[in-house]
Amino acid sequence: MTNQELDNILKTLKSLPDGNDELARAVLKAAADSITLNKVKELTATVGNKEQQKTNESMNYSEILIFSKEEILKMPARFRKDFRCQGITAHVHKRRSGKKNWNYEIRCQINKLKVNVSSNNLEEAKQKFIKRLYEVETYGDTKAPTIPSTFDGFSEYYFENFYKRKVKAETLRVGLNQYKNHLKPHFGNIPLKRITPKICQDLLDRLDEQGKGKTADDVHSLLNMIFKAAVKHNIIHSNPMDMVFHTKHEQQHGSALTKEEEKLLLEKTAETPQQLMFAIALYTGMRPNEYETAKLDGDFIVAINSKRKHGKVEYKKIPVTPMLKPYLVGVDEIQFSSLRIMRDRFNKIFPKHKLYDLRTTFYTRCQECGVADVARNEFVGHSLGALGNAYTDLSDEFLIREANKLNY
Repeated sequence: MTNQELDNILKTLKSLPDGNDELARAVLKAAADSITLNKVKELTATVGNKEQQKTNESMNYSEILIFSKEEILKMPARFRKDFRCQGITAHVHKRRSGKKNWNYEIRCQINKLKVNVSSNNLEEAKQKFIKRLYEVETYGDTKAPTIPSTFDGFSEYYFENFYKRKVKAETLRVGLNQYKNHLKPHFGNIPLKRITPKICQDLLDRLDEQGKGKTADDVHSLLNMIFKAAVKHNIIHSNPMDMVFHTKHEQQHGSALTKEEEKLLLEKTAETPQQLMFAIALYTGMRPNEYETAKLDGDFIVAINSKRKHGKVEYKKIPVTPMLKPYLVGVDEIQFSSLRIMRDRFNKIFPKHKLYDLRTTFYTRCQECGVADVARNEFVGHSLGALGNAYTDLSDEFLIREANKLNY
C-alpha cells in the first residue's frame, strides 16, 4: 500500500460521521491485507507526538532533568557521582506563570530530605538547585542560614565564619583593618554580582599611585579570598579578580642594627621595663608577635612559634646566649611590656629602622659568629622541611653549644 493510499484511507475515516462504527470497520478491513504493523506504529507515534506537544504547550508537565557535565562539576563532590550515574533523579515541573511566562520547579529527594527550588528561568533554577545541594551537604536537614549577597555583608560573614579560623589573631587584626580602611569604603554594599574587574582594578591602581605597594598586595589577597569564597557559596559564578592586573610589590627587607646601635638601644632603655624585652628580642630573634609568649625555662627562653597554621601550637626554645645572660640576672619571670610601647620607643631611637629589624640583627649575628644553620633555624623558628622536621631532634647540649658562639 502506498503512502497516497494510506492518506486516502485516513481522510475517509476522518470524514465519517460520529458513531458510524460499522463503516469504519469496513474501511479498516479493506486495508487490512496491505497495511503493515510498522506503518501503523509510525502513524500512531506521529499523531501521539503532535498531541503531546499540544498538551505540553497548554498544560503543566513534568520530566526528568538531565544535568550537563559542567553543571555536575559545580555540585558538591559527594553528589557528583550520584547525579552522573542517575543515582539521584531530579524532576523539573513546568507550569504556566501568567499568560506568557513559565515557572520551573526542580525537585529531588536525598536521604529522605526533599530538595525543592523554583524560578521563571530554567538556567537560574538549576543554579539555585546546585546552591541548595551545598546547603544540604553543610547543614543537613536544618534550615540553612541566610548568606549575605552584598560585598560588605558577605565579607563580614566570611571573616567571622571562615577567615578567623585559619589565621593567627595578629593576621586577623591586620586583615580587618585593611578591610575597614580600604575595601569597605570602596565597595560598600554593592551586590557581589554587580562587582566588575574594573571596579577592583581601580582600587589597586589608586593604592599603587599612592605608593602603598604592600597595602595593594594585602588588598589583592583579601579580595581574591573573598570572591573565591563567594564563588564556592554560589553567590557569583566567577571571580572578578581573575581579570585584574597586579604586580606584587617588591618587599624591602629590613636591615640589621650595627653593634654600636645595639649598644645604644640598650643604653637608651636602661632602667625601664622595655630594656629586658629589647635584649630578649635582640638575642633570641623572636618575631614581635611572639614576645608576649616568652617564658624563662632554665637555660632556655621558650616561646610559641607564631608561623604554625591551622591552630597548631608549637613551641620553640632558644638558649640564653652570653649576650643575653647579663640582662637576666635576678629575673625569675619575664614581664612582657606592651608591644605598642616597645614599637614607639624603638621608632623614636631609630626612625629609619623597624622593630622587626631586631630579628634580622639576630639572624645576621648568627651567621657572623658561625652558628650552624640547623641550630639557627631552630632558634628563629624556621621550618626544616617535612623530612627535616620528621627526622631532626637536636639535643639541648648541641643548641647550647651553638648559642654560646654568640659572644661578641
